[in-house]
Amino acid sequence: MGSWTTKQNKRFEEALALYDRDTPDRWHNIARNVGGKSAEEVRRHYELLLKDIMQIENDQIPLPKYKPALTNVRGYANEQRLLKNLKLQ
Repeated sequence: MGSWTTKQNKRFEEALALYDRDTPDRWHNIARNVGGKSAEEVRRHYELLLKDIMQIENDQIPLPKYKPALTNVRGYANEQRLLKNLKLQ
């Protein structure tokens, strides 16, 4: 199936919003928007996405433990400012 680039994933998400379940030739339309992927590859990518979502919703995948990527004091200050702006702190 091959790997998906960030750009292809973004186009995939946008195309999913454009072409719902009732759209004729949905997977062909999405594949055309993504570029470089067949309709079958797009359909399999969608099925994997659904599987991942179900596992997350059923608490079958633990949430990652993120650590701040601090390499220096300036980085720490920028991160703290970002958290404050996002109202997470």
